[in-house]
Amino acid sequence: MQAGRTAEIERQTGETEIRLRLNLDGDGVYQVDTGVGFLDHMLSLWARHGLFDLKLSAAGDLHVDAHHTVEDTGICLGEAIKQALGGKAGINRYGQALLPMDEALVLAAVDLSGRGRLSFDVPLPSPRVGDFDTELVEEFLQALTAHGEFTLHVRLLAGHNTHHIIEAVFKALGRALRQAAAVDARRPGQVPSTKGVL
Repeated sequence: MQAGRTAEIERQTGETEIRLRLNLDGDGVYQVDTGVGFLDHMLSLWARHGLFDLKLSAAGDLHVDAHHTVEDTGICLGEAIKQALGGKAGINRYGQALLPMDEALVLAAVDLSGRGRLSFDVPLPSPRVGDFDTELVEEFLQALTAHGEFTLHVRLLAGHNTHHIIEAVFKALGRALRQAAAVDARRPGQVPSTKGVL
């Protein structure tokens, strides 16, 4: 993992054990193993499209279900994003992506505001993709934004294939975060807020 804005997070509870390394200034290199195959696929897409280097391993109580693993992964990734951003000097702050995935079209908009808020308007036609409970997408994003302390709006504009819709959500999120976290050469060292802090 090359030098850059990085974070390392470890979290151990009675339900999960997670280790994560993140580089916001990476090349989109990923190594993801949560035990939840669909989540691994989505996080790999997120890292590749965001150009984030991500190394993530999770062991959770999958004999119960995937809920704790998915939610705690969101918590850890949110904490890593917050840590890697540091004081946020010079960043764009805002980012957005309008992303097509076959018949699906998703809009994601990010504000690295210091305030965790999710607005999720993405009806999912199917309750499951394979053995993955699709309601966990919103749980993941809720944990991510709360612990990453950023605002995220996600809207489904078109689509009927649940896999395509969720894939578009994660790709759009990666691209929107990449844009928001990027350093703006026109304001080096400046925090993009009239308050002077985010």
